[in-house]
Amino acid sequence: MYPTSARFPDRLAESHRVVWQNQLFRTDGRVVTIEHTGGSVSVDRSRPVHRTCTVTSPDTSLIPKTAADRVALYGATLRIARGVEYGDGTTELVPLGVFRLEDVTGDPVQGPVTLTGSSLEAVVADDKFTTTYQASGTVVSAISETIRRSLPTAAITSTIVDVPIGTRIWDVEGDPWTAVEEIAAVAGAEVYATPDGGFIITQLPDPLTTTPVWSVEAGEGGVYIAGVQGMSSKGVYNAVLARGENAGAGVAPCSYLAWDADPGSPTYWAGPFGRRPKFYSSSTLLDASACMAAAESMLRAAKAPNSIGDFSSLPNPTLETGDVIRVVHPDGTRELHQVAAFTVPLDVSGSFPISTISAKEDT
Repeated sequence: MYPTSARFPDRLAESHRVVWQNQLFRTDGRVVTIEHTGGSVSVDRSRPVHRTCTVTSPDTSLIPKTAADRVALYGATLRIARGVEYGDGTTELVPLGVFRLEDVTGDPVQGPVTLTGSSLEAVVADDKFTTTYQASGTVVSAISETIRRSLPTAAITSTIVDVPIGTRIWDVEGDPWTAVEEIAAVAGAEVYATPDGGFIITQLPDPLTTTPVWSVEAGEGGVYIAGVQGMSSKGVYNAVLARGENAGAGVAPCSYLAWDADPGSPTYWAGPFGRRPKFYSSSTLLDASACMAAAESMLRAAKAPNSIGDFSSLPNPTLETGDVIRVVHPDGTRELHQVAAFTVPLDVSGSFPISTISAKEDT
């Protein structure tokens, strides 16, 4: 969850005026404040590009009409923020993302104009390797070097325990963001662009040991609007076999199988769920202990979605995927959910759907 003042979460459930800031940073140095009539920011942890945006504006001058305008928009970025106005006249904004501008389209005379953008993972992914590329050292150093190959001044934060990796070489035309994700997997971590334009290396927290960052409650004073509950076995695994081999670096083959050993778990390896292993192989895994750490970390995420939920609430721009939230249904049922995806509307009438990857009973 993006950090805010203590009064921001309470204000979301109160009647308030929403405030916005949409800025287009052109490559010629101009910063244009965009008047908007709609749009949204979508966030999804299952996508390589974590955040995407669509902004609708009545301003037809945003459509490039000259060669200079076109050049100024190639590589331009959008910065979008949403916030609240307090009763004392002050406001507080929360960033929703820094986006590489992808498209500007619309009727050049009457409008409207639609701008779309992708968060900064796209910059790294599109900067394909033109020579063979080698990564070594540790997870954090290798990821940082790969990201800064494309974005030299990128701010990168890590919350994981750093571990060494074996040497890995990618071929010409390789995808650097795929390389970043492979390196992160050694530590059971994930990497994504943050809403303020940096990057974070982190692990999916355990919902049973993590304090919820937000409460979505039905009833008076709550932000709950509607909800759907269910279960799914799609994409659920109860074991991970991690394997490493790097003959070129003189590293012997190694492997480790992590499996769900809890008889009370719905995905118990020897239970009625059956055996559903997932496999991961990389030369970045140096030895059996590295394989074990990777397999056990991956297993926590692989077996997580035994329950699912889709909810609609009043918008909260501070949320991030992986956040643990408390949901209190109209019948009083309490659950802990972990956020998988959500869409923040860029208008006051849009809904705020939240999809989750796991749900646990909250006592």
